[in-house]
Amino acid sequence: MKLRHIFFVFALTSLLLSMGCSSTNKSMELPPRQAPKATPTPAPSTPIEVVPSTPSQTVVSEEKVQEEIPSDLAALNAKGYLQDVFFDTDSYNLSAEARDMLAANATWLRSYPSINIRIEGHCDERNTREYNIALGSRRANAVRDYLVFLGVSPERIQTISYGEERPFATGHDESAWKLNRRAHFLITAR
Repeated sequence: MKLRHIFFVFALTSLLLSMGCSSTNKSMELPPRQAPKATPTPAPSTPIEVVPSTPSQTVVSEEKVQEEIPSDLAALNAKGYLQDVFFDTDSYNLSAEARDMLAANATWLRSYPSINIRIEGHCDERNTREYNIALGSRRANAVRDYLVFLGVSPERIQTISYGEERPFATGHDESAWKLNRRAHFLITAR
C-alpha cells in the first residue's frame, strides 16, 4: 500500500509540474502592460471668470506689517501680540497647547527681529517662596529654550522669575491659581 501511495503522489506531482512549468502554454501568460491612455479634458461649458483679489486678500509685505505695530513699548505690550503660556501645578513641562502658543509667538518674533522680550516665570501662592522662585525660573527657561528651538535668537530673550510675588489673579482657589501658573511675555525693546 505504501508503494502505491508513493507512486500516486509522484504521478500527481509530475503532472502538476508539467502543466505549471510549460513555456509553450500561452493561456497562463499575463498580457503585456500597456500605458494608460490620456483622455482629453473637456472644455468647460461656461467661461471661467477671473476675479481680482480684494485688499483684505492681498498679502502684506513684512515691511508694511512692521510699520503698523506701535513704536511705544507700553502700547506694543497692550496690543497682546505675544500670548502667555500656562502650566500645571508644580510643573514646568510645556503642554501641547503651550507649544502651539509658543509656535505662534515664535512666528511673530521671527517677523520682527528688532524686538527683544523678557519672559517672566510666575507661580501660584502655594509652596514656599524659595520653591516658587525656582519653579518660576524653570518655567521661564523652558519657554525660552523652546523659542530658541523654534528659531528665535537667544540674545533677544531675557528671563526672570517672580515666583508668587506678582499674581495675575488674586483669589485663593484653583480658578485663580491656574491663571498665576504662567510664563508672561513683555516686550522690552523695539
